[in-house]
Parts: sequence; structure tokens; C-alpha cells
Amino acid sequence: MKVWKGKLFVVSAPSGAGKTSLCNRLLEEEERISYSISYTTRQPRHDEEHGRDYFFINVEEFESMIEDGEFIEWAKVHNNYYGTRKKTVEEYLADGRDVLLDIDPQGARQLRKKLGYGVYIFITAPSIAELEKRLRNRRTEPEEIMKLRLDNARKELKLFGEYDYIILNQDFDEAYRCLSSVYLAEHLKTIDINSIHDLMEKEEQ
Repeated sequence: MKVWKGKLFVVSAPSGAGKTSLCNRLLEEEERISYSISYTTRQPRHDEEHGRDYFFINVEEFESMIEDGEFIEWAKVHNNYYGTRKKTVEEYLADGRDVLLDIDPQGARQLRKKLGYGVYIFITAPSIAELEKRLRNRRTEPEEIMKLRLDNARKELKLFGEYDYIILNQDFDEAYRCLSSVYLAEHLKTIDINSIHDLMEKEEQ
């Protein structure tokens, strides 16, 4: 397609819903979308890398970035800070690229209120029991953190109505087809096309 304007895609989900896996596949298959890596004060899991999954920084560094106005959104979730660097998002969009944010509902709410634009997608698992099963299968966190994540999940599920789309991740391939369809459909909106002639072949004189 000839006309392609960069858009902001914001994906949220309770812990264990599988949003990171879905987002990773979208990034692998769609070359026009870039991932904005979040900053966090939590400790990395065994398979996570600084600069790839998150920028892992300490509380003092994070709070300094807050004071300097470097975040387009930030929140404290599960007793840790998470935030999105404003400059990164702005640079991608200015370059005509799509931007994908994998953030919690607190951050998504901030963005929607502050920016007034973006495509907001909520991912959920088929049940709380399934969320708990997936979290336990990770074997990455102590029991008290897991309980906190499940308690927060119950609250986050109530916020689905603040999003443009909701995707049930019961079967991964089907959930990905839904996510991919949303992504492509958002670039077929007439509102983003200034002239039909931008889309069509020019007539020969």
C-alpha cells in the first residue's frame, strides 16, 4: 500500500494473558512497526536482557527521569515503576513508523487522556484460573508477587471498556490473527488518506 502513516498501538493485559508473546510475533512479521522499550525498576527475569526486553534501572534513576519529564507515561505496578520514554515514541512517529507499546492499563489510561490518539488493544485469557496457571508455569516469581499480580488482574479486567479492541487469547494462533487484523485494518481507514489519488496509480497523460 502506498500510503502509510505511523500510528501508535497500545497493548495492555493482566499478567499471564500472553500479550508479550503476541506483541513479539507482530514485531517479527510487520517490518513497519517498532517497539518502544519500557523502563522499569523491577529485577530482570532469567531470560530477559537489558535493552531488549526492558531498560532495567534503579528507583533513583527512574524518579530522576520523572522529574525531568522524560516519560510520556509512567506508573507504579506490582510495587515497581514502569514508564515509556517520550523522545523514543516521538522519534519513531516523526519517521513515519508505527510504534508498539506493551504497557499496563494505568499507563494506557494516561496516554489516552494526554495524547488523544492511538489504537488501544486489551488482551485477556479465558479465565482467572488460566491466568494463575500461566503465571505458575513461569516459575519466575515468589508466591506473594504472584498473588499481587492476580489481585491486580481482577481490577484490570474491569477496565476493558476503555480500549478500542479486546482479544481473547485462548488459542495463540487465533489471537494473533485477531491482533494482526486490527493492525492492518487501522491502516485502511479513510481518515488517514488525504486524497484518493495518493492511493491510486496516476493516469497517463
